[in-house]
Amino acid sequence: MKISASYWMFERGLDGAIPVFDAMAQAKDLGFDAIELCIASSGVLTHETSQSECEAIVAKANDLEIEIASVASGESWGCSPTDDDPVVRARIVEFTKKSLQVTKWLGTDAYLFVPGAVDVFFLENSPVVPYDVCYDRAKQAVQQIVPTAEQLGVTLGIENVWNKFLLSPLEMRGFIDGFESNAVGSYFDAGNVLLTGYPEHWIKILGKRIVRVHVKDFKKSIGTADGFVDMLEGDLDFQSLKTALAQVGYDGYVTAEMLPYLPGRPEKTAEAMKKLFK
Repeated sequence: MKISASYWMFERGLDGAIPVFDAMAQAKDLGFDAIELCIASSGVLTHETSQSECEAIVAKANDLEIEIASVASGESWGCSPTDDDPVVRARIVEFTKKSLQVTKWLGTDAYLFVPGAVDVFFLENSPVVPYDVCYDRAKQAVQQIVPTAEQLGVTLGIENVWNKFLLSPLEMRGFIDGFESNAVGSYFDAGNVLLTGYPEHWIKILGKRIVRVHVKDFKKSIGTADGFVDMLEGDLDFQSLKTALAQVGYDGYVTAEMLPYLPGRPEKTAEAMKKLFK
């Protein structure tokens, strides 16, 4: 497997403020094979980024000899595909279509997509969307995006996140299969599973649907967002994770999504990733 660093892991990454060239150089210097770039409606990489700008990023990546593993976006948290306002729902669909084009221009074929939320635990006064309504709206959003993803050859990777939605691997599998398209898959986050399940179970059930993998560590005894800790300091069984991935034939990028940035965290994460996956 190839180890990758999330752009969000670097200083000012979550704000979309660190220049892409700088983030790529840092990832390379730390020994990562690749970087996952991150796209938002504002910042250095957006859905309005031009083809020529993307080509310059690809050229710089080639010069640095670092690969672009995938593109991720957290835009769906604040502009949700399952929002009560149809204008908001339409806006995220159009944002995602344009972002898929940027992803293609960046030379990669996987885009992390949060399909909506019953509620957003880190946003104050987040409305609660009934689960069945959330499901229907998420399905409608993906259906609108699929033709663009298919045309571009970019897979929409549905991530398992703390959104009180798609809570089991069986439900995630059914949601993905319902689109009957190779352009919809799973962006599997091993750390996000630990609160309620076992990564190896998810991996076995999702199997070939897994297009990319995120790793971070988590202490189950804490049980809140404060439980996310540095690699090898939590309860993630990395050997079981690697065994399960091998059993389903996954040999792609494994991206460290360690956030927020803390001094020394990128270096610490790089050493752990090299120890675990190289």
